Amino acid sequence: MISGLIRNLRTVAAAALCLTAASTAHADTYPSRNITLVLPFAAGSGTDTTTRLISQHLSQALGVPIVIENKAGANGMLAATYVAKAAPDGYTLLVTTNTTHSANPYLLKSLTYDPVKDFTPIARTGDLPFMLVINPEVPAKTVGELVAYGKANPGKLSYASGSSAAIVSGATFAHNAGIDLLHVPYKSSPPALNDVMGGRVSMMFVDILTGLPHVNGNALRALAVTTKDRSPLVPHLPSMQEAGVPDFDITSWQGYFGPAGMPKEIVTRLNTEIRKIIENPEIKAKLATLGMDAFSGTPEQLGTFVNEQLVLWEKLITNAKIEKQ
Repeated sequence: MISGLIRNLRTVAAAALCLTAASTAHADTYPSRNITLVLPFAAGSGTDTTTRLISQHLSQALGVPIVIENKAGANGMLAATYVAKAAPDGYTLLVTTNTTHSANPYLLKSLTYDPVKDFTPIARTGDLPFMLVINPEVPAKTVGELVAYGKANPGKLSYASGSSAAIVSGATFAHNAGIDLLHVPYKSSPPALNDVMGGRVSMMFVDILTGLPHVNGNALRALAVTTKDRSPLVPHLPSMQEAGVPDFDITSWQGYFGPAGMPKEIVTRLNTEIRKIIENPEIKAKLATLGMDAFSGTPEQLGTFVNEQLVLWEKLITNAKIEKQ
């Protein structure tokens, strides 16, 4: 009986040793083929542009090609669900924002993924501040003038959205300023912005990277940023609160995730390389020109941050009185 027990213990120990060796071997050979970064937004969006810059350096660091796959639609749910169901081997990753991992649980009735249980946090890469832009034909040069025009012309103003930050910002603006705004949703920011410039929609909250070139070209007029304080990226623009809209503080964040159950060694490798890239002064400066406040941290910090943001965005969406769709 004792000899049988000893044999069983030896078998278990040998199995554990094999698993450890396999895990170590897997980590030592990773990556050995292309890595796919899945994005929930279309090409040309802020997340797409910054990810392409970071991925160039990540590809060099890892020694394998990195493929960007844009899966826009359903407010990011298509991309998030796709990665959640992928093999947790480090070859299919999600680069996403508060859209999929903070707001969607409170915006969508039928969510096909869990932002916490279905993903492995890898690294946060920074924030993408948003700003309010309007079609130049709208007779307003300040947020105060826009609010006054909206109150004098109920039902005449509309806002486009291509992300959850744009949806929640628009609804928060309408609620906190006491004006009537028609919401016109789009799959992503570029086509939404095109309709604002074309005069088919009055305004939009958009990331600085996507909107600023059109503002500089006079196709759009920028009025304010959505953050509590002014952004160093566009220091001439007031914050929405400074412009007279109370309790307005909305920031879009960005991070890398994998499917749940990724090996710790692979997560550590990816986190280490991404942080080196983000902390490189030249790359950080380049990302700033693209409208991104770049910084990073550990996988554990990103996991904690996601849980905190779920609480925050539930409050934002509840306060704006947005109903689940």
